[in-house]
Formats: sequence, C-alpha cells, structure tokens
Amino acid sequence: MGAINFILNILWLVLCGLWMAIGWAIAGAVMLILIITIPFGIAAFRFAGYALWPFGRTIVEKSDAGAPSVVGNVIWFLLAGIWIAIGHLTTGVLLCLTIIGIPFGVANFKLAFLALFPLGKEIVPIDYTPQAGERVVVSVPQGRSAD
Repeated sequence: MGAINFILNILWLVLCGLWMAIGWAIAGAVMLILIITIPFGIAAFRFAGYALWPFGRTIVEKSDAGAPSVVGNVIWFLLAGIWIAIGHLTTGVLLCLTIIGIPFGVANFKLAFLALFPLGKEIVPIDYTPQAGERVVVSVPQGRSAD
C-alpha cells in the first residue's frame, strides 16, 4: 500500500497539493506575524504538510478539545479559514472537471471543511485506531492493494 500511496501523493502534489500547501503556509505566516495568533500559525503549518502529502494519513477530532478550540475556530474562520476553504473548493471544482481529478476534487471538498474549523483536530497515520471520544473527520481516498 505504501507504493500506491506514494504515487497518489505525487499526483496530488502535482495537481493541487503544492499550491494548497502554500496557501496554508501563507496563512500560518500571517498568524505568526500577528503574535497573538501564533498557535493558529503552528496549526496552519501542520495542516500545510497534510495538504502537501495527505495519502497514508487522516484527521481525527481530539476527544479532549473543548471550548478553547471552539473559540479558536471562530477566530480562525474569520481570519483565514474562509479564504483557504474557498481555495480548496475552487481547486475541487476544477479537478472535478476532469475524470482523473474527481477523487482529488472530492478530497479537496473534505479539506475545505477542515480549513474552516481546523483546531481540535489531529493528523494521524491511516492505520491509527481512534480512542474513546475521537472520530475520523477527514480521510482522503486511499490506494487499495490487490490482496
């Protein structure tokens, strides 16, 4: 499965991953400059890595994320989330115009929701077993082996 995920990641990188990761990184840099929003910047850089190379990993909602994550998500939404989500939605629509790009477009739609509310979520390997209270919120299509 590692080879298939590698090929899918290369296709993702070429078709949409690079510029979406750059968008996340720009948002992270802006958050770092604003000083008060440094935790948002750190989270944006983590998600930039995920937007660059998503196959083989997934996003789970943290079971211990509470009110601070909700407040942080509202601030994030207003400062950067809506713009990154628009980028993912636009990229998803453009990819869905091609047959080979449809799975990648659907993955971008899932990432658009993540872009709106990223706090309280964690990037984990695809074979991670969610703990009590955690649930998978974003999972890009994974390569399947012919076993």
